Amino acid sequence: MPTVEERLAAMGLTVHEVVPPVAAYVPAVVTGRYVYTSGQLPIVDGVLQATGKVGAEVTPERAAELAAICALNAIAAVKSVALLESVTRVVKVVGFVASAPDFTGQPGVINGASNLLLEAFGDVGAHARSAVGVAALPLDAPVEVEMIVELAE
Repeated sequence: MPTVEERLAAMGLTVHEVVPPVAAYVPAVVTGRYVYTSGQLPIVDGVLQATGKVGAEVTPERAAELAAICALNAIAAVKSVALLESVTRVVKVVGFVASAPDFTGQPGVINGASNLLLEAFGDVGAHARSAVGVAALPLDAPVEVEMIVELAE
C-alpha cells in the first residue's frame, strides 16, 4: 500500500517543510493520540498564493485549489510532530472562506481540501467537516484550513 507521501507524489505534490507561524502559535500540537493543526493558509515557498474575497476577487474554482494547498500545509504541520503513516483517521476538517457578502458556496471551496485529504490518506482521510464563511482572514487570505487527526497507539 502506498504511503501518504507516495500518493501525493503520484498527484505531482510534495509535502514541504511546515509553514512558519505568522503570529504567536505553533503549527501543530499533539495531545494523547490526536494532532491538532493551527489554521493553514495557502502559502507556498513563503508566498501567499492569492488574496481577496471568494465570490469577488477570487473565483470559487481558484479558492478550491487554494484550499487544497491549505490541506497540504496541514499535512506538513502534522508531519512536523508525528509520522504520517501513524495517522489512523483524519477526524475533523474546518475550512474558513473569506466570502463576498452574497457568496454561499463555502462547501464547494472546502471540497478542495477534503478531496486532497481523501486522495492522500485513502479511506483514513474520510472526515467530519465544517465550511464557514467569514468576513476576513489573516493576510487577506481567501481560505484557511485546520484539521484534527488521530494517531495509532
